[in-house]
Amino acid sequence: MSETHGASYASAGVDIEAGDRAVELMKEWVKKTRRPEVLGGLGGFAGLFDASALTRYRRPLLASATDGVGTKVDLARRLGVYDTIGHDLVAMVMDDIVVCGAEPLFMTDYICVGKVHPERVAAIVKGIAEGCVLAGCALVGGETAEHPGLLGPDDFDVAGAGTGAVEATELLGPERIRAGDVIVAMASSGLHSNGYSLVRHVLLDQAGMPLDGTVEEFGRTLGEELLEPTKIYSLDCLALTRSTEVHAFSHVTGGGLAANLARVVPDGLHAVVDRSTWAPAPVFELVGTVGRVEQLELERTLNMGVGMLAVLPETAANAALTTLGERGVTAWVAGEIVPRDADRTTGAALTGGYAS
Repeated sequence: MSETHGASYASAGVDIEAGDRAVELMKEWVKKTRRPEVLGGLGGFAGLFDASALTRYRRPLLASATDGVGTKVDLARRLGVYDTIGHDLVAMVMDDIVVCGAEPLFMTDYICVGKVHPERVAAIVKGIAEGCVLAGCALVGGETAEHPGLLGPDDFDVAGAGTGAVEATELLGPERIRAGDVIVAMASSGLHSNGYSLVRHVLLDQAGMPLDGTVEEFGRTLGEELLEPTKIYSLDCLALTRSTEVHAFSHVTGGGLAANLARVVPDGLHAVVDRSTWAPAPVFELVGTVGRVEQLELERTLNMGVGMLAVLPETAANAALTTLGERGVTAWVAGEIVPRDADRTTGAALTGGYAS
């Protein structure tokens, strides 16, 4: 009679040893994000951050945000490239936090996989850690969850949460904006991490374009263009607040430029952005042309070449452009804040045609 064995976690599809190896592989990358306020290392139940650092504030306000990177993870899976998606995650979280003027302090991540491949998980964390360095924050912990049966062996998703701090008297937002302010646009690095359901539907499902095929307008493959990491603006925005007067920032994500700018425009005022002040990168035109996507649909889905906006006094515009230029950020005056009249029903609008 053959010997029978009871069920185990491994027989259910969860590999504890692989998870342990993944943690060992990621430790060196997490260590690179360390700030003086971080206590301990990986392995505890909670990440520790010394809150006495906040004593330098008179009235510290904590800012928090959480996000993911959407269906861009599908392209990373298809291409087998896992060390850039973490940049996207940090950008989506920390660039939301910096909008109110807050300094990014620390972040945690959540990685959900169908099967733990230690090197793959470590590559994802490597990207998150590198992104945290670019944002100036610490990666204090996270969770890797294995969900066999719910996700395929190669499927994964990522999410993260972050915390920052800002002095109450330095909080940025709609209350500071005045008529006559100008809008400074900061160039995006590409599609960033929004609109990929539309992009995948148009370019991959409808047009059948191969991810490994070179696109002449890009000077690289389609896959390389689509996986271009989201630019992280956190330290650039903080440098701007230190060098000149800033009234508000707007992170251009889901909903597009106009909808996100409208979120920081107060009642009684209206933001007008002139499309002729910049030319979107070729990838935006490709999606629109191949999919016959109407311009307004493109603009409410994709960032159209602008990843962050700063609203500031007209007298501060030159100083802002100088600061951003010195930091390697392509920026320009794209519009202005005007009084809202009876014919304007939204907080922001785009005018004119794009530059060629």
